[in-house]
Amino acid sequence: MATDILVAPEVTAFAVPGLPVFEAGDDLAAAIAAAVALREQDVVVVTSKVISRVEGRFVDLGRVVPGARARRLAAKAGKDPRLVELVLRESVAVSRVAPGVIITRHRSGVVGANAGIDQSNARPGGARAGEWVLRLPENPDL
Repeated sequence: MATDILVAPEVTAFAVPGLPVFEAGDDLAAAIAAAVALREQDVVVVTSKVISRVEGRFVDLGRVVPGARARRLAAKAGKDPRLVELVLRESVAVSRVAPGVIITRHRSGVVGANAGIDQSNARPGGARAGEWVLRLPENPDL
């Protein structure tokens, strides 16, 4: 009796070397194509943060004025009311508020913490001041 053996294709993952910290308006696709020789069957995975940076989705919290709801939720979560205001602007629903986290449904449909707003390494190039955050891409499925 013959047994068919399925052989899975090889999967290799690696970071593309030599890419810069991307800024608003940069040509991400061209930079990736220039950095690595892609083959027809290759799959390129890009973090949402890189897309957000290229789209210029930076916000200086110093320019955000929190509303009453944002101030109430911020007190409950122990978060900056300006950040919570952005979370509310990016969300269609708030599912849960607990110390340190607000679980939301982002307008794109993603359910997660703090509407996906990133506070780490979020300053745009050239910005010398401000408390910067980075929102999710405008259309992550695009």
